Amino acid sequence: MRFLGNSEAKIDAKGRVFLPAIFRKQLLSAGEEYLIMRKDIYQDCLILYPESAWNELLGELRKQLSRWTREHQMIFRQFVSDVEIISLDANGRFLIPKRYQKLINIEQDVRFIGMDDTIEIWSKEAADRPFMEPEEFGRKLEEIMGGFGKNNQE
Repeated sequence: MRFLGNSEAKIDAKGRVFLPAIFRKQLLSAGEEYLIMRKDIYQDCLILYPESAWNELLGELRKQLSRWTREHQMIFRQFVSDVEIISLDANGRFLIPKRYQKLINIEQDVRFIGMDDTIEIWSKEAADRPFMEPEEFGRKLEEIMGGFGKNNQE
């Protein structure tokens, strides 16, 4: 699954929101029944992981952390303890709990952004600002990818 693009939505008075149809169709066609939601570690957004992507991520994290190291256990515990298991209702809606709405300053309008194997949820106000200035984005992308073609031609 590769989620791409973005879509705006409104949260209703009960905290429910429709998952955009394009993302819903991808989940259904892949046979995904659940999503895992957690606050992003670095940004003020929520991340929706399809169950298979979440399980893969947990497997990678578990490989890096020892069950026999106190600090590793605390890191793992913090990572997995603050999640919500999400299932869509018959209309394609799900609940964003109030605590998550407060964490990322959601009032009513949100933006869903497809991020490859996950979906991010941003407050519309935060998502309306550029994540990076265009010049900086171009410069950083060039730093990262500039030598890519050269290395592949050797």
